[in-house]
Amino acid sequence: MNRRPLTLLLAAAIVALEGLVALGLGLFVAVEALIGKPDDMTSAVAVAAFGALVGAGLLWVAWGGLFKMERWGRSPGVLAQIFMMPVAVTLIQSDQPQLGIPLIVVALAGLATLLAPPTTHALYGDG
Repeated sequence: MNRRPLTLLLAAAIVALEGLVALGLGLFVAVEALIGKPDDMTSAVAVAAFGALVGAGLLWVAWGGLFKMERWGRSPGVLAQIFMMPVAVTLIQSDQPQLGIPLIVVALAGLATLLAPPTTHALYGDG
């Protein structure tokens, strides 16, 4: 079995971190909806469920795909990084650069590690 290159380990760690954050935010919204009085309970439940599902999915991609060196793990990982870019830009445009700028940095780091030649070689070989 091939050794995991550092770029692939970093990619798995970045995607796992994103998954934990999404899962945490989903759980936070769920708890807030339960103990608070949300304006729209349906929306709060939907956001909580979406966050939990996205978080669980990213954790699965990080562990079951990237860390285990499965080819399929790279595509959803790259897609997640691409989807984070407009979210980050929206945060910056909404006067929340303290959230948007780190999100862009993490997404770019994720893309760089997922698309790095050592990661490609580890997942796909020489072709």
